[in-house]
Amino acid sequence: MTSRAGVLKLLSLALGLALTAPLAQAQDYPTRPIRLVVPFPAGGATDLLARAISQKLSAQLGQQVVVDNKAGAGGSLGSSEAAKAAPDGYTLLIATSSTHSIGPHLNAKLSYKVEQDFTPVAHVANAANVVLVPPSLPVKDIRELIALAKSKPGQLNYASSGNGTIVHLTSESFKSQAGVFITHIPYRGTALAIPDLVAGNVQMLFDSIVSGMPHVKDGRLKALAVTGKARSPLAPELPTVSESGLPGFESVTWFGIYAPKGLAPALVARLNNEFNTALKSAEVRERLARLGAEPVSDASPAQFAAMVKADSERWGRLIRERKITVE
Repeated sequence: MTSRAGVLKLLSLALGLALTAPLAQAQDYPTRPIRLVVPFPAGGATDLLARAISQKLSAQLGQQVVVDNKAGAGGSLGSSEAAKAAPDGYTLLIATSSTHSIGPHLNAKLSYKVEQDFTPVAHVANAANVVLVPPSLPVKDIRELIALAKSKPGQLNYASSGNGTIVHLTSESFKSQAGVFITHIPYRGTALAIPDLVAGNVQMLFDSIVSGMPHVKDGRLKALAVTGKARSPLAPELPTVSESGLPGFESVTWFGIYAPKGLAPALVARLNNEFNTALKSAEVRERLARLGAEPVSDASPAQFAAMVKADSERWGRLIRERKITVE
């Protein structure tokens, strides 16, 4: 019969192995290529950002990080596939405000729940927009734009990239905070709205800094401000919306890395450190800047999760208040 001391020794050994196994796994990881699911088409901002980071990450890890585009259903197709993968660190997802903050409030039939089906890993970047108006609009800053809109309720129009998009919600947030009524004109992408904005048929558009500023530089449009918390290095001459007439206003698209639910904490910590290290490199920071994105290289998984929760609550509240749908 095994002595009580022997049983305790075996239990202690088993516990020790259970505690050290995940650490050993994290140290050995990865032993094969990692798949980074991008839930949007190749060539878009999310895809280009993912490729910029994955190249650096591949060099750091000594294993290829393969970008896998799984586009469809507004990003929910790829997100759902990633959620169902094994939680072993070999399938990751690059998510955005659209897939994890906004989408769940617009589509009750999503096959995933953000907090139940994913493990937050790293907050990698934010991208602000620029407020564009036609040269013919008699305003030079946000304060004057708000005053004009208040003097002509319902007579000004704003363009968006479609119902339920971050551009639509940012515009509605602006209207709500400024207390103005500007009519929504949805387009299938902001590029399709530019001709009408230049012609003065619509009077405002929140567009990507990268795609919007070339029209400003050639004189076709005016830029009033950027929507981030701080000025953008891509257009440092432009004030923020907050400092130019609407204090406290901010809207950015965030990008972050998730794993399926159940990823071992040691692997989460390892991946968070690897992504943060990659985002500190001058090469990655330069490539992200060209995309209009500002890297976030110091956020823990817990801080990333808290940011997403607060962002989701903000957009969910706005969607309910403004009765926004995707139809």
